[in-house]
Amino acid sequence: MKILVLGAGKMGSFFIDLLSFDHEVAVFEKDARRMRFTYNCQRFTDMEEIRAFKPELVINAVTLKYTIPVFEQVLPFLPQDCIVSDIASVKTDLKEYYEKTGRRYVSTHPMFGPTFANLNQLSEENAIIISEGDYMGRIFFKDLYQKLGLNIYEYTFEEHDKTVAYSLSIPFVSTFVFAAVMKHQDAPGTTFKRHMRIAKGVLSEDDYLLQEILFNPYTHDQVSQIRTELKELLEIIDHKDGDGMKRYLTKIRGNIYRNLAPPL
Repeated sequence: MKILVLGAGKMGSFFIDLLSFDHEVAVFEKDARRMRFTYNCQRFTDMEEIRAFKPELVINAVTLKYTIPVFEQVLPFLPQDCIVSDIASVKTDLKEYYEKTGRRYVSTHPMFGPTFANLNQLSEENAIIISEGDYMGRIFFKDLYQKLGLNIYEYTFEEHDKTVAYSLSIPFVSTFVFAAVMKHQDAPGTTFKRHMRIAKGVLSEDDYLLQEILFNPYTHDQVSQIRTELKELLEIIDHKDGDGMKRYLTKIRGNIYRNLAPPL
């Protein structure tokens, strides 16, 4: 299959490496310097090169802020039967955009990134495939993710954004709070150092990505739960309520060890 990857950033390069030995792959990137470490693929900086390549599948791997604008630029140069796809971590407005184009599309979200994941060992990582969209496109990504050993889930666009609001916004906001109250530690403990590594990783993400995750329509209710839990915990601390603390620890341990739903 002829596959065009839009963007030669971390995830774009990951997909190029992943696909280039089984497919004819090209990458489009306006900044030629970002393509210097890509290999076994064609490198495009001009839209007319895309027209000549005639891709059968496009994987949009640009920064979230530019996902739709880049589609707008590229669509006129694609064959009409080309499947367009994205790997965006927030799907707000994408369903409406795809339907407006009238093109075949597939939307997925690899629930990992180069910041924390070991891209050579992904068996404990997850991927979401949006159940709406082109059947053959979904099958392509399902086969691809299965070969990587990923745990695969199928959600609608709405279900995806609700899941992201929970799985990303709560850890992100918790990290923000940790960083906001942080003081210099001459002899930090193990737990502090682990939280510090997480904070550095989260805060190295693109500002717009962090913003879009927190501005997800479903984020507010999730973050409000943090405020509720902090209020309860503060009351236990203020009253030195040993029995209350025991009940609270039992509750949160139950949350940690509750069985997750099995993947597809």
